[in-house]
Amino acid sequence: MAILTLSEAKRHLNIELTDTDNDVYIRSLVDAAHTRIEQITKRKLLTQTVTEYFDDWPDGEYFELPYGKLQSVASVKYKDSDGDESTFSSDDYIVETNTEKGRVVLAYGESWPTVTLYPSKPIYIEYVCGYGDTGSDVPDDFIHAIKMQISDMYEVRETNIVGVGVTINRLDTVKHLLLPYILY
Repeated sequence: MAILTLSEAKRHLNIELTDTDNDVYIRSLVDAAHTRIEQITKRKLLTQTVTEYFDDWPDGEYFELPYGKLQSVASVKYKDSDGDESTFSSDDYIVETNTEKGRVVLAYGESWPTVTLYPSKPIYIEYVCGYGDTGSDVPDDFIHAIKMQISDMYEVRETNIVGVGVTINRLDTVKHLLLPYILY
């Protein structure tokens, strides 16, 4: 599902809905802008399932998952040195969704497995994150930033602008809209 519908993007670009000449291009701009905003903020905007890989158990009592708006954890799995997969019981950990980055925290009195781990990315956590299933679930700042990004890409289709007396003024509006949401 796209974060913006084609008609929302066309209205923002002041293109008649009946003008279908650039529909494929506009859809690609929406996808590119969506991806870019997720890269800048290090967040997933629409609900999606992600698998994160780790080399070792944490020194502390929790794994911090890299994307914001954690909804749930499907599983915590690991491979031993022989490559045999095991599932860490969900009774042994708590899922924290109320922090900026979600966390998988050891339950009271539990400890991480002491098995010798597989040498390459042996621990993997599958989880669901994002603001919701549609663009209407996503905060307005993100949607506005995406619309501004597609406007820029639609109007300026080249990376270099050459001309006599050309003045380029770059407003950092997109960056300023997203700054409070960037996860570090």
